[in-house]
Amino acid sequence: MSFNTYIQDNKKRFLDELFDLIKIPSVSAVNEHNNDIRTAADFLLNQFNKLGLDNCEICETKGHPIVYAEKIIDKDLPTVLVYGHYDVQPVDPIELWDSAPFNPVIKKTDIHPEGAIFARGSCDDKGQMFMHLKAIEVLNNNGGLPCNVKLMIEGEEEIGSDNLELFVKENKEKLDCDIIIVSDTGMINKTTPSITVGLRGLAYLEVELTGPNRDLHSGLYGGSVANPINSLAKMISSLHDENHIVTIPGFYDNVIEYSESQRQHDSNVPFDLNEFKDSLKISDVQGEISYTTNERRSIRPCLDVNGIWGGYTEEGSKTVIPSKAFAKISMRLVSNQNWKEVSKLFTDYMKNITPKGMKIKINEHHGGQPYLNSTNSKAYKAASQAYTKVFDKEPFAVKDGGSIPIIAQFEKELGVKTILMGFGLDSDAIHSPNEHFGLSNFYNGIETIANFYKLYSE
Repeated sequence: MSFNTYIQDNKKRFLDELFDLIKIPSVSAVNEHNNDIRTAADFLLNQFNKLGLDNCEICETKGHPIVYAEKIIDKDLPTVLVYGHYDVQPVDPIELWDSAPFNPVIKKTDIHPEGAIFARGSCDDKGQMFMHLKAIEVLNNNGGLPCNVKLMIEGEEEIGSDNLELFVKENKEKLDCDIIIVSDTGMINKTTPSITVGLRGLAYLEVELTGPNRDLHSGLYGGSVANPINSLAKMISSLHDENHIVTIPGFYDNVIEYSESQRQHDSNVPFDLNEFKDSLKISDVQGEISYTTNERRSIRPCLDVNGIWGGYTEEGSKTVIPSKAFAKISMRLVSNQNWKEVSKLFTDYMKNITPKGMKIKINEHHGGQPYLNSTNSKAYKAASQAYTKVFDKEPFAVKDGGSIPIIAQFEKELGVKTILMGFGLDSDAIHSPNEHFGLSNFYNGIETIANFYKLYSE
């Protein structure tokens, strides 16, 4: 029996089992979902046992648990470590969902006429992570696993993976492997596969600017006392110049400048600017003027305000000069930038431009280093062949604008590279209302992963 035949014969059951996982609202950022996190971990443990894996266990951490399992069939064979996460983003704003976030439904779309799964976590990362479990089942029923497999699925990816870092440091022997495989990225489009060879790093901080010791009447004090919101807005506006270049001294010092030939090679990756703008309902794009849109969101760093607030924001009016103003700011970083160093550069700069008479406090939330991989390894070539076999098209090597902070940590602690075999699409609305994952992407992903194990082992 071929891989595809087994998948087609069992596709309804595969989908039903995935739905059972998606229905668990395992939101790691919200404490009221802590029991749901535990339920999701128990669900995965049960799935691992059903697959006949060994040493299936829930590993406790100071936060949410990690679920681990393995199958060592021959110590002379290569070992693949699969990483994924079962936690999901919050669903807000709930009113923008067309269906209940944790009640998965299949809907047809222009991109997915065969149907897509609409639900929180359908793509990020339950749907993609679950493909690996089903790929193991496919192999179990088609001659058996051709190599050793370990699975490590965590519950804190959406909140920084702080406890996973410690787990990896303390369990290097348990996690010893030859290659790590992650499916938490995407493809260029539904019929054009790609393998992510670069990820941007992340530095995420919160700014608190304080002026007067209390909120003030804007009539009695307006025009005579500095307004923290006005001041913070001015400070934030100074973080970019008129050419959209970040003005923080030293920000670009370690950024890799790619050669013209490398940039030309990367420009062969399919990208339609008009489709990009239309998908976002925007009339134009912006960024560093000497780089393309694709380059701006992959090989160049950036700084963005993710939230800003202060004063009175409820219904109606309340005329106050607020005591405090706040902003959350993220910086996406590229190879050779260090997130700790960039966080300090940001902090020093903001303190330097803080207006007299005001106090600033900057909290470092979390971050991670950028990641870059080669296309010359045996594992990359096996992954490329697996995609080609299923999609009848060789995948492009792409650099992704997103961040998976733990990937660089894996290389540092375990000394092995990670192959990012993603099957999502930019249009899947991860982290947003109406997140979805195409059925064909799900089934093709299972087949591709199964082929990877076989080809890598050979």
